[in-house]
Amino acid sequence: MPNIDKHPAGAFVWVELGTTDQAAAKTFYAALFGWVANDMPMGPDDHYTIFRLDGRDTAAAYTLRAGMSGGAPPNWMPYISVASADDAAARAAEVGGKVIAPPMDVFDAGRMAVVQDPTGATFAVWEPKSNPGIGIAGVDGTLCWADLMTTDVARAREFYAVMFGWDISPGEKDPSGYLHIKNGETFIGGIPPVGPQAGVPPHWLLYFLASDCDGTTAKAKSLGANIFYGPTTLEGVGRWAVVADPQGAAFAIFQPLPH
Repeated sequence: MPNIDKHPAGAFVWVELGTTDQAAAKTFYAALFGWVANDMPMGPDDHYTIFRLDGRDTAAAYTLRAGMSGGAPPNWMPYISVASADDAAARAAEVGGKVIAPPMDVFDAGRMAVVQDPTGATFAVWEPKSNPGIGIAGVDGTLCWADLMTTDVARAREFYAVMFGWDISPGEKDPSGYLHIKNGETFIGGIPPVGPQAGVPPHWLLYFLASDCDGTTAKAKSLGANIFYGPTTLEGVGRWAVVADPQGAAFAIFQPLPH
């Protein structure tokens, strides 16, 4: 299993769940992915949960309080690694994004800002200090991909290319219109040609690895999740499903085809 000690700039470096029931979320993801919850004090009455696999950080969760996040529903949000959170926030504002939360220090762990892209999808930038971010990949329950679900592909493509230097291009011999996101030499995500369902705002859809998509999806359902799509097979790629946890935060389960 690949351990990660440092992420390159432009990589997905952290994933964070904002939820209305943190205790229930801990129970759900522990049962589904085997995540072990570690709670850190955050203010007088709150705590920040860091999930771990094999002793390595893999994700986090916090409780959405009234008035937080502009009334956003439960959601998964990605963090993207940057050399400077201040520079990234300033650049986002210059190229049409909206800075939701200005740059701030998170103790000695790093410096972050929350940004909404010009099409409405929200993400955070992370300038790592003592905490480099996700510490494990390539095993069940780890982040493996992210799709930007947006209603304005052209605008989003322009914004993220400037923000992070991503190469956002169609795949070779792929007539679907799906755009692949490449950070340096690594494929990290994509932008589907069809945006979110009616009534659902633009957002990042995070994919977590599973060696058995059907079994993991069935288990999610048995634990109270809603199944939005699949499981289905994408020829030459893998098998996947989109689900929402019992509080309503959507994510995808992905089983790659054997090589």
